[in-house]
Amino acid sequence: MALTGLPPDTDADIARVTEALAMITPRWNVRILLALSGPPLRYSEIADRLSWLQNGQLHPKLKSLCDAGLVQRTEHTSRHVTYGHTDRGAALLPVLPVIVTWAEKHLEKADRPLPAIEQIEDSLTLLTRRHAAAILWVLKSREEVSGRALARIVMPSSDWTNIYPPLRQLVADGLVNTEGIGQPYRLSVSGDGLGPVFGALSAWSAGIPLTHAAQHPVWGRPGAALAPKQWVSNQALPAPTASPAVRAEGASRPTWQTRDLFSHTPTARPKAALPAGGPRR
Repeated sequence: MALTGLPPDTDADIARVTEALAMITPRWNVRILLALSGPPLRYSEIADRLSWLQNGQLHPKLKSLCDAGLVQRTEHTSRHVTYGHTDRGAALLPVLPVIVTWAEKHLEKADRPLPAIEQIEDSLTLLTRRHAAAILWVLKSREEVSGRALARIVMPSSDWTNIYPPLRQLVADGLVNTEGIGQPYRLSVSGDGLGPVFGALSAWSAGIPLTHAAQHPVWGRPGAALAPKQWVSNQALPAPTASPAVRAEGASRPTWQTRDLFSHTPTARPKAALPAGGPRR
């Protein structure tokens, strides 16, 4: 069943990306996925790496990631259970540096150097707003669209005035521009810069190599390579010896250390992702 008034292939693409974002955006999910980089871990080992999580928070998160097909629970014996990435979960990891690259270029600079994990969480908060992906998709493909026309495309079965709350939020977030009431909407520089992010999410959610992201029919940039910079939490930390890559068949999965994502090992529960973010962070 179509979700928007867009062509079926485009509608399915947006639906897959929206579903992918819904898997990884909930609080702590990305941090858990990153904590599992490397060999499978026992529950207690994961809890040690995420020591700020309160009792009872980790288990339901692990279950939801298992249900989403990103984490695999293996019961070796009744007293020996481990958790590790599925192939699909491991293939998601190289998408995260692409998000960091966008965030460091387009989100407003914070008063302090932000670790990569906070850059990811702030960015995901923006992209999972209701109808955000579909609106950004339409504006990318059609460049300039009125609110009424956007409503017909994005929410064809709803009252057309319902388009304005998500549109106003995207304008406030700095991803969409307009010159005022009654004027058309277009992507901002930051919104247009989401091409590599949406291209990578689309490729991953469709199960195709991330190297195809640059050829995405809407967000692609033919001739461009998907080459995010190496992981660094901030400029004071050394970069890893190699950028993460999609695991080849039979190859060992990349191991990322906590220091690659956090400016320090958290000892207290970190803040939630910023609610408004965008270039205004």
